[in-house]
Amino acid sequence: MLFDAYSLRATVLKNRAVMSPLTRSRAVHNNTSNSLMATYYGQRAGAGLIITEGTSPSPNGLGYARIPGLFNDSQVQGWKLVTEAVHAKGGKIVVQLMHTGRVSHQANLPAGAEVLGPSGQTCPGEMWTDSQGSQPHTAPRAMTDADIAATVREFATAARLALAAGFDGIELHAANGYLLEQFLNANVNRRSDNYGGSSEGRNRLVLEVARAAANEIGAERVGIRLSPYGVFNATGGYDGVDQQYRALVQELSALGLMYVHVLDHSALGAPQVPAELKAGLRAAFKGPFILAGGFGKESAERALAEGRADLIAMGRAFLANPDLVERMRLDQPLNAPDPGTFYTPGEQGYTDYPALAA
Repeated sequence: MLFDAYSLRATVLKNRAVMSPLTRSRAVHNNTSNSLMATYYGQRAGAGLIITEGTSPSPNGLGYARIPGLFNDSQVQGWKLVTEAVHAKGGKIVVQLMHTGRVSHQANLPAGAEVLGPSGQTCPGEMWTDSQGSQPHTAPRAMTDADIAATVREFATAARLALAAGFDGIELHAANGYLLEQFLNANVNRRSDNYGGSSEGRNRLVLEVARAAANEIGAERVGIRLSPYGVFNATGGYDGVDQQYRALVQELSALGLMYVHVLDHSALGAPQVPAELKAGLRAAFKGPFILAGGFGKESAERALAEGRADLIAMGRAFLANPDLVERMRLDQPLNAPDPGTFYTPGEQGYTDYPALAA
């Protein structure tokens, strides 16, 4: 089943293997995609669907060094290099829209941008800046209603620009502790207004963003990624998390989104997403369902055969194996990823992993 074609709403995929979004920090000039990135994604066009690295819809969301944006024309032109490279090889690609929110340092932001979050608490830990080395996260400013409305508009505009850049759709990043999950998560969201204080309030921003993006480009081109039980960026579980996510996914289902993509980070040491919750989210969403987290060929085939998902996303295996689908099809050994080059500029550990033909 992994190698069978699949219709993702109106987008026909050549197989059911999805390349997970993977931050690679190669957008070196003004957060704009480039020919090196086009080579990287073009090499991996054997995937049924590529989901790009997290890409900010706003200057305020560029929290990490050298991550790409999608809010101006030069960024549209840069991404066109990528989408054309993937489409030339028969692939499909969506852009993951990721606003980093409080997971940020001011030194990584362009002039005039600021660190925002649902509340004023600073994210624990440090992050890399090219100008100052590793630094504690910058304290965020708690967002006002006007800030929230502006952010919703930014996501909608980025969705429109994504189609202008040639993408087949977008994925809203509501996982891994970035802005949308900062609003979802009760450990981070300390608000008592309409955007906090209850599961309904915490879900509100995500639903507003999803509706705005769907109104802009059509719901059949809008996917979303979720990571209940994740602990990345000081999130973590809380009372009522299962019920909150079931309610959220029911409302996302009513919108008719392109897909729901659920990430289980237990392979990297986070708590496991309960099987009952995964099944509940699968049942709540009347449409394509993607699972991610520690999958290989055999476990992916098993999950598909058992009906637990329609598509399976893989991350590090695609990072290190530009021809991953062909290697899995032929039962060939895989290249091992080099963590030392995950986020460094340049070709090394990026476009130089060997393919089988080499």
